[in-house]
Amino acid sequence: MIFLLIIVGLAIGVISGFFGVGGGMLLIPVLLTIGFGIKEAIAMSVVQMVFSSVFGSYKNYKKGNLVINEGIWVGIGGVIGGVIGSFFTDLLPASILEYIFLALVIFAFVRVATSKKVQDGQEEGSFSKVTLFIIGLIIGTIAMMLGVGGSVMLTPVLIGFLHFPSKKAATAGLFFVVFSSISGLVYKLMAGTFESLNLDMKYALTIGIASIVGVILGVKLKDYVHDSRHKQYLLIMYIVIIALTIKKIWF
Repeated sequence: MIFLLIIVGLAIGVISGFFGVGGGMLLIPVLLTIGFGIKEAIAMSVVQMVFSSVFGSYKNYKKGNLVINEGIWVGIGGVIGGVIGSFFTDLLPASILEYIFLALVIFAFVRVATSKKVQDGQEEGSFSKVTLFIIGLIIGTIAMMLGVGGSVMLTPVLIGFLHFPSKKAATAGLFFVVFSSISGLVYKLMAGTFESLNLDMKYALTIGIASIVGVILGVKLKDYVHDSRHKQYLLIMYIVIIALTIKKIWF
């Protein structure tokens, strides 16, 4: 099991660094396929996202690809939302969480697929600090309910409504995951979630540590891909996630 989780962690790390996602939206269906329950998968996903998002955002910052400014306000909202979402995870039935997760990924696919190409000279949209905070609060709440970092929702918003290029949106999305995942993990540790699920922390830590190596590769790979091609790969990832989740729910 440990060796399998190392492979999974490496793969999720590459995807996290390349697409700017926490990794949860892909890790959860993979863990469900392996045999973990939805709530165990969510708890392990939160741990993994802390590792991948913190290290991935650090690498993006060192490369000069991460602009913090407005992202801080979205992140602060995400911190509060992460705590709220973690609370609701413990209350909702597993079947409801699975259907919410599926609906969320389908929304992300449609939003990115229908977004228009960013034209040269076209300005990115901007929001007030209060609006950014509210966006972060809502996304953080839903994200931690499902064990995902929130970039699955934030990235489509940045691409579809604010006209961010795909790779820049991915970098901002991963930075948001830092805030939401840390707040979600703190809540789960304080609430004794891992103990109540009888989940061995070495499984979650194995995936998290392995994902750090993968993140390094993912961030480097992103630099060699054009925005239009990056968007195509992003859509393919969403299709894979939708297929895995449908398989788990109905088959």
